[in-house]
Amino acid sequence: MMEEEKRKLSSEAMESISERLCMMDNLYFPRALLPIATNPSERKVVLLDLLSRDPAVFLERYGSKLTAEELQAFDMLKDDYEINWHLKHIQSVTSPTLEQLKSRSLVVKNRRWAYMNKLIREGEYFSEDAMREREPYLHHEYVGKFQDHIGRSMARPGERWSETLMRRAEEAMLVAKIRGEQRRLGVDEREWVGNERSNKEQEEEEEEEEEEEEEEEEEEEEEEKPDVEAKGVSCSSEVTLDDHIKARDDIPPASTEHVEAPALSAAEMQDQMDQFTYLMHQKFLSGEDQEHLDYSKIDEDETLDDHWMREANYDAEEKYFAED
Repeated sequence: MMEEEKRKLSSEAMESISERLCMMDNLYFPRALLPIATNPSERKVVLLDLLSRDPAVFLERYGSKLTAEELQAFDMLKDDYEINWHLKHIQSVTSPTLEQLKSRSLVVKNRRWAYMNKLIREGEYFSEDAMREREPYLHHEYVGKFQDHIGRSMARPGERWSETLMRRAEEAMLVAKIRGEQRRLGVDEREWVGNERSNKEQEEEEEEEEEEEEEEEEEEEEEEKPDVEAKGVSCSSEVTLDDHIKARDDIPPASTEHVEAPALSAAEMQDQMDQFTYLMHQKFLSGEDQEHLDYSKIDEDETLDDHWMREANYDAEEKYFAED
């Protein structure tokens, strides 16, 4: 009888804890208890009942919500293995030691690695289109500037017109992001994504203007030819000089036009893509994808431990047999 009483929290502690927690919004309750936990007074009754019946389960559900002073009330129950485990776990999360921080960092790293491998197997998150959507400028620098930008806006076989329009709108947004980053970094405007076509058109216009000028010069020369012939042999040296001048003018000037990115072979393109993918993997592992993923769920997912522990055991076995 005395032993059973020692295993219970004091009534004052249970009253204080349940009184504070019952006022919290969005406090977790199992689905079966939701109908009888609709207001603070009903929630308090449920919490008091659980505290008195099973403090270990109470700690599992609500331990992270308790203050340090409230957790001290459970010290009298440390002889219970399950309660003691929960108290240590809560302490490692709320006030971790240096060793616990190192251990936690390793666990998080391994869980993210396991989850990344899962995403790679599924194929969507680390597909080229998905990675380009997340990091359009980085994709452009490693891969995009060697690809055909115009082709991305073309209609695809079997695609509805509404889908084509939607994809073009999305493409325009990505191009705007890339150009914004290029502007911020001070990239020459001729190098901006989407300017390739206008540069080409400008070059064609300049070529047409040069051809028109050459035609006009030839017409003027044809008109002056009879006068030169009438002057006879004395002007032969002038004609020769004109020929030299024309020959000199025909030499094309040094090119100052925009130099397009060289075309890459399939192997070179694959190498660029591999480098880009590697960077995206590192960004994921370092926690830079928080805009697209909930890292807290990944870092707390104990089911991911099975994956990296199997990998660790396999590596250990490989090393063992290799040493033999």
